[in-house]
Amino acid sequence: MGKQKKAKKYAVMKRRISLKDQRIKEKDRIVTQKKKNDPSAIKETEVPKVPSCMFFQYNTNLGPPYYILVDTNFINFSIKAKLDLVQSMMDCLYAKCVPCITDCVMAELEKLGQRYRVALRIAKDPTFERLPCSHSGTYADDCLVQRVTQHKCYIVATVDRELKRRIRKIPGVPIMYISNHRYNIERMPDDYGAPRF
Repeated sequence: MGKQKKAKKYAVMKRRISLKDQRIKEKDRIVTQKKKNDPSAIKETEVPKVPSCMFFQYNTNLGPPYYILVDTNFINFSIKAKLDLVQSMMDCLYAKCVPCITDCVMAELEKLGQRYRVALRIAKDPTFERLPCSHSGTYADDCLVQRVTQHKCYIVATVDRELKRRIRKIPGVPIMYISNHRYNIERMPDDYGAPRF
C-alpha cells in the first residue's frame, strides 16, 4: 500500500501569534493603554459651516427669476402629463423661470435613445440654460446634488423618489414635482401658485 496523497488546501494562511500575546517577549510586545478622559479638558466639536444665504432655514438666495435644475425623468413625466415645461413652472411660481440642464442630464437623455427623442428635443431648446459639468462620470443625480450643495440658488425639478430624499437632507433647496397633472413645489415659503392641500 502506497502513501495516500493529501489534497492541497487553497487560500489557507499560516496562523500567527498576535503582537499582544503573553508568549512574546515583553520588549517586542505591543501594550495597549486606554486613554483616560480628562473632565477639565476643552471638548472640540466640528460644526458644519452654514452658508450666509441661509437665515432661519429660509434661503435668501432664491428669488425671481428662479433657476430650476431639471432632471431627466421630470421632462419625461411632463411630456406624459402633456405639460409645457416653462409655462407650467411660471403657473406654479407666478414668476419668470429659467430651466437649467446640466451636461450629465443631457448625456442621460441621449443614452435613453430613440424612445425619448421628444424629451431630448425639448432639452435642446434655447430657452433652457446649459450648465457645463467639470466632474468625471455622467450620473445625473450625483451631479445635481453636488451642484445644489455648492450653490443654493437653484430649485430642483424631479420626480425621482431617491433624489428627492437626498435633496431633502440639504437645507434651503426647494423641490418641484408633478402631482395631479400640474407642478407643485415643496419647502418654499413664498410659493404663491403651488396648490394647497
